[in-house]
Amino acid sequence: MTDPAPDPPAPAAAGGSPYAARPWLGLLSAAQLAPVAPPASVLDAFRAAVARAPERAALAYFDGRVGYAEADALSDSLAGYLAGRGVRRGDRVAVMLQNTPHFVLAVLGAWKAGAVVVPVNPMYKSAETRHVLGDSGAVVLVCEDGAWGGCPAEAVRGTAVRTVLTARPTDFQTRNDPRTLPPPAVPAAAAPGADAPVDLVSVARQGHPAPPDPRFASDDIALISYTSGTSGTPKGAMNPHGAITYNAVRQVTGHPIAEGAGYFVLAPLFHITGLVCELAACLVNAGTLLLTRRFDAGTVLDAFLEHRPAYTIGPATAFTALAAHPAATREHFASFQVVSSGGAPLPPALVARLRADFGVHLRNGYGLTECTAPCASVPAHREAPVDPGSGTLSVGVPGAQTLVRIIDERGAEVPLGQTGEIAVRGPQVVPGYWGLPDATARTFPDGELRTGDVGFMDADGWLYVVDRKKDLIIASGFKVWPREVEDVLYTHPAVREAAVVGVPDPYRGETVKAYVSLRPGAHAEPSALVAYCAERLAAYKYPRQVEVLPVLPQTTSGKILRRELRERG
Repeated sequence: MTDPAPDPPAPAAAGGSPYAARPWLGLLSAAQLAPVAPPASVLDAFRAAVARAPERAALAYFDGRVGYAEADALSDSLAGYLAGRGVRRGDRVAVMLQNTPHFVLAVLGAWKAGAVVVPVNPMYKSAETRHVLGDSGAVVLVCEDGAWGGCPAEAVRGTAVRTVLTARPTDFQTRNDPRTLPPPAVPAAAAPGADAPVDLVSVARQGHPAPPDPRFASDDIALISYTSGTSGTPKGAMNPHGAITYNAVRQVTGHPIAEGAGYFVLAPLFHITGLVCELAACLVNAGTLLLTRRFDAGTVLDAFLEHRPAYTIGPATAFTALAAHPAATREHFASFQVVSSGGAPLPPALVARLRADFGVHLRNGYGLTECTAPCASVPAHREAPVDPGSGTLSVGVPGAQTLVRIIDERGAEVPLGQTGEIAVRGPQVVPGYWGLPDATARTFPDGELRTGDVGFMDADGWLYVVDRKKDLIIASGFKVWPREVEDVLYTHPAVREAAVVGVPDPYRGETVKAYVSLRPGAHAEPSALVAYCAERLAAYKYPRQVEVLPVLPQTTSGKILRRELRERG
């Protein structure tokens, strides 16, 4: 255990800073106000859970169970195998999996080998995956066996990946739900420069001796989590072990749930929310992580009844789908003590509907990859207010050891109630981006995260997020930068100009729309352009709408005016 995390220093402000006074402290419970002493690493939290409850189920996957002691032994063997393959402290291991037990075992095994985990979205296509693998310098890739013959095998070309482990989603269960099964696996073959894939579970059951304990310190990097920067190029945020355990412990103390409770994985584990608020918080509380591979509303509702979870967190779109499912009843949600939402704006109407129809109090939260998931949330004993002027639901309040300020374009604080950029300082803020010192200096001046999100704080300390700077699109909780989509459109032989904007969508919050003009004499149907992008981009990135215009609006200097296109809708 480490000493309690100290309060972050408050920047000096002429005449006194209303934010440094932390008006939100009056809204916190005694447990939320108390200092915490998180474990130095997530691995320490896991080992403590193994010692406390070795026979308790650590993982539940449909009808399958993996106990804490078994997960410890399986991940030991994986770590020993990786060490035998030359993986050393600080090497990067990319994990490109859905919400299955393999994800957890791969992450634990990588950490036991001393490695840094690089979560990779399994919806990524080849170019997106190759960038993450190449930029991180990953030497190992873990992916599903049914996916290996496609995107991953192509993406490892020219990267440092030499070892590949594959996973069968049907492992760890005795009855298979056809809604969650992947396409049949193709025979595994080696990609150029990498060895032939090896089955992860087979390796885990071979009993390889674990390497020596890496003895991580709290400032050792646990994850390189890729997000999009202002240029649209994905950047790797370096999440330290201590930042993860700090937020995980705060999740447990802030939302009191009995040790050993069920944590349902609604947010994907490859996303920082899933890794911290579900996986790490579950391990800190020696709970059982409840998994269903991918989101399917019917399957999730069945799992709610089977496992009776106490906690879950996910995007608003998931709760919208659950509420709309014809089989949903109040009994499906009866076991929950805490239900949270994050990653995208939460409509007040959805909160009201879940409460009225299902008895669920859906709590809001706010965070980024760069602050290791949450930096503000609604306290368990409070109701988030709605701003009467904008109708915006508050995302909650910062924690006792987190300082949130609202600043203007010059970095000066604005008065409470006024809008500006949200800036965050605290134990959960990452030290910077992998291999990008200039971007780090811009985004983390003096260690403070400049989020790029626009919001305000009221006199009581409630935080509201009302907009995003520039042109970032949030579709179903995922970040989409227009430039990345435009670059794909520009590779189409018929496209002359392209501009991408976010437009309102009742289900996804925002959806991606593209405007294009065509080359003289060329022809392309909007549906064909949508399909073209869908083949080259992750599902949440490609435009659902394409509109062809004779010419796109431009400034006198030739820059396309996205603002006018956004107003066009």
